Amino acid sequence: MDRTAYFEAKLAHETDASDLYAALKAGEQVTVVDVRSDEAWAQGRVSGAVHMHYREIAERAPQEIPAGSEVVVYCWSPGCNAGAKGALEFAKLGYAVREMIGGFEYWVREGYPVEDRDGVHRRPVDPLTGVPRVRTQA
Repeated sequence: MDRTAYFEAKLAHETDASDLYAALKAGEQVTVVDVRSDEAWAQGRVSGAVHMHYREIAERAPQEIPAGSEVVVYCWSPGCNAGAKGALEFAKLGYAVREMIGGFEYWVREGYPVEDRDGVHRRPVDPLTGVPRVRTQA
């Protein structure tokens, strides 16, 4: 595989927090799926995400997510491979799926909307991962 084909294939299967946030803000129809445990989900998640542990995807996805949907999965962080496991399960079912690299950790560190039992909020941007910006409505 040449270098161009490699990077085209990589980008076809991955996204990052910044690109996902931009797609959601632009109104693109993307189903965001958190594949982490119930405990991790309760601590916080991408605002508007669906919770579906990667072990449940084969059974639940065909009933809950319309065929042909674009799906982005994520787990906790770059050190977690549950996102890849979830993406594999969606791919086996024929969904157009990408994994959000950096996971929930980088979503939070870049200051994007986080949802938990207290509602939707944002945490400060980590200057090592993003540039603080003027906030607008989520």
